[in-house]
Amino acid sequence: MVALGILGQPAVRNWNGVRVLSYQPRRSNTAGLHPWLVDMETKLIRGEACWQAMRSLQAQGFRPDLVMAHPGWGEPLFAKQVWPGSPLAIYAEFFYQAEGADMGFDPEFAPPDAQAERCRLQMKNLNHLAHLEQASAAISPTHWQASTFPAYWRDRIEVCHDGIDTDAIRPDLQACFPLPAGQVLTRDDEVVTYVARHLEPYRGFHVFMRLLPELLRARPHAHIVIVGDDGKGYGADAGAGQSWRQRLTQEIDSQMPVGGWRRVHFISRLPRDAFTRLLQITRLHCYLTYPFVLSWSLLEAMSAGACILASDTAPVREVIQNGQQGILVDFFDRHAWLAQAVALLEQPETRQALSASARQRAVAHYDLRTVSLSRQLAWVSRHCADSHQWG
Repeated sequence: MVALGILGQPAVRNWNGVRVLSYQPRRSNTAGLHPWLVDMETKLIRGEACWQAMRSLQAQGFRPDLVMAHPGWGEPLFAKQVWPGSPLAIYAEFFYQAEGADMGFDPEFAPPDAQAERCRLQMKNLNHLAHLEQASAAISPTHWQASTFPAYWRDRIEVCHDGIDTDAIRPDLQACFPLPAGQVLTRDDEVVTYVARHLEPYRGFHVFMRLLPELLRARPHAHIVIVGDDGKGYGADAGAGQSWRQRLTQEIDSQMPVGGWRRVHFISRLPRDAFTRLLQITRLHCYLTYPFVLSWSLLEAMSAGACILASDTAPVREVIQNGQQGILVDFFDRHAWLAQAVALLEQPETRQALSASARQRAVAHYDLRTVSLSRQLAWVSRHCADSHQWG
């Protein structure tokens, strides 16, 4: 088995018997290019670099039974030029929509010209369309994400989540989490968590931050732990050279109770073990998202047995039934967020029931070993068999 990727040095690695080869793009984006074409050119540049690496493998006599790839950055664009007899199977993560998904969802960040934004998304989807034309199969992590793809393609998309290691990410009553300043939080502390790769509006960071003054005032012993970095993320940047954390911290500063900031802890990305411990000690985990790709962190929080308060958006509704595995609240309703957060923090029996149900659902439907991996391997085997038929 061979894996290709932009990995840097060394150029060749071995990982669990998989030969891992790296390559690098040979050029950068063209200065002054039309902004609607920049995204496609980036994918073309990466696709060309991967094509050269595949040609090198072909020259060595390598012919894969199956090419599997994430098409999001364009790497497999030219795989069929190198190995026309090998089927291409892709990861169908998300197909951009002019309406019904992230586009236009949040009126606070509406584009200045909605029609121009739809034109940009049309161009952005050219990469997906080029892959769909060549692929024989696809796999998508959730039904909702699969539903964003064109109707003519959906019957070739198998829905199977990547999988959560529910053995490693499980409840632990003895867990503790040291804060950077030295204080150690445990399950005896009232901990409220928010996690996102990037602290940005796509994951409702603005909604959560604006909730803090009232929440801290209502819960004078609560600690708020916010995990994520200051990267731009999926949407617009915060402007004025600021991160969203800086902008929203300034916005709510005058509303904060005395000493409130001492109970708010910003932490950058965490190692796996530390992140798991945080999920194990949280009393309430808040998750928000636009109608967009579902975060692994939500399923990991469910697996850890966290009590979850989440946005009532389509990706979340697929994994959480309101009142059963968590409580769902309108994304924009700050008053409902505050009321539900306070209510859950005051009701240990309700939290325990929701946590147990969330854990059960994560194990039953998203466990890596017992659910996802076997289905993924079966999917690979079926399409490897197809390649032998192609001959």
